[in-house]
Amino acid sequence: MQKYRTQFVMATILSCRGTTPEVDRSCFLAPNAIIVGDVRIAAHCSVWFNAVIRGDVNRIRIGSNSNVQDGAVIHCTYEKTSVDIGSFVSIGHQAIVHGAKVEDFVLIGMGAIVMDNVHIGHHSLVGAGSVVLEGTKIEPYSVWAGNPAKFIKTLPDRLKEGEIERIARNYSLYSSWFKD
Repeated sequence: MQKYRTQFVMATILSCRGTTPEVDRSCFLAPNAIIVGDVRIAAHCSVWFNAVIRGDVNRIRIGSNSNVQDGAVIHCTYEKTSVDIGSFVSIGHQAIVHGAKVEDFVLIGMGAIVMDNVHIGHHSLVGAGSVVLEGTKIEPYSVWAGNPAKFIKTLPDRLKEGEIERIARNYSLYSSWFKD
């Protein structure tokens, strides 16, 4: 059986309107991830397969140890909203974060949609498939779910003590499997 060499393929990183994304060297970027424009990604983050981070119309900032999972989209509204994502944030598969502020230690579930001017407090969880409507403020230590998303409960102690951080750290581990 013939063995094939793996090729190193870079993610697509594009300048837009005179600004080039800044990505810390410690980050993992999947080969088909797309990062455009005014984007800054801090240390030890991962951007997974088919994820799109589009800072073409406004700025996007992502704190350390965060992960943007497969097929997720992060975008903003021209001259109105930017995106600020804290540290140890997990943005689930095919989730959309649009013009929102997400504090540290937040889990946004798979397929969730977070609209403009949403503010998600630290140590919170947005359930899979939820739609967080424009202008919603999610208090720290909250669980929100549904369409439209509503407050469900205060985050249980077992999640307060590190489950959200554990998931973010797991993605750091997973990304190490793709590095030399």
